[in-house]
Amino acid sequence: MGRAYQNKKDSMAKTAGAKTKVYSKYGKEIYICAKNGGVDPDGNLALRRLIERAKKDQVPAHVIERAIDKAKGGGGEDYAATRYEGYGPGNCMIIVDCLTDNNKRTFADVRICFTKANAKIGAQNSVSHLFDHLAIFVFDGDDDDDDDEAVLEALMMADVDVTDVEVENGKVTVFAPHTEYNNTRTALEEMGITDFDVDLISFVPQVEAPIDGEDVEVMERFLAMLEDCDDVQNVYHNAQF
Repeated sequence: MGRAYQNKKDSMAKTAGAKTKVYSKYGKEIYICAKNGGVDPDGNLALRRLIERAKKDQVPAHVIERAIDKAKGGGGEDYAATRYEGYGPGNCMIIVDCLTDNNKRTFADVRICFTKANAKIGAQNSVSHLFDHLAIFVFDGDDDDDDDEAVLEALMMADVDVTDVEVENGKVTVFAPHTEYNNTRTALEEMGITDFDVDLISFVPQVEAPIDGEDVEVMERFLAMLEDCDDVQNVYHNAQF
């Protein structure tokens, strides 16, 4: 499966100066989740788990509370999810997920990033079909060679549609279809696993694209520009540095 599941977490915390961007992105996502599914975390499982992830990424309580209070008001912005796909340096593949209240502004901002990196925006589904959309969980194992089989068997017994289970350096990684996120997490919690190093839904490339030389510098600058866009929530790619 590779390590592409780290893209989201690594990019969100890439620079010390990115904290306000992280807060803004979580605030927007929490607002949308609460507005659509209810403001009570006990009755909105997606909201509860989103709040848990926000806290783990050190998002202040007041940012979370403000987003939920905003959703309680019933008004506010009407955000829509939009996705851009294309090709970056070294012909690597890029997926950019956004939440926006102004599609024209967001497209213009993202297009500028592509243009400055000499990258190309493609049509919808031009590259996403070459990624797997997966729920990913990473947690401490028992240093047992059969740990992956034990976890896989327990998840299958819980009727979870597991894609893969890997064990490496004492860490267990569980991959499942993104639609199985809640079922997988619930099953793991019932197994007594509550502390996750990684707990997210991500696009994982089926094939990686090695890049080197000047392409590396351009790619890093490209990713930084995208992360600076207010409407960009997540960036996924298959570049291998």
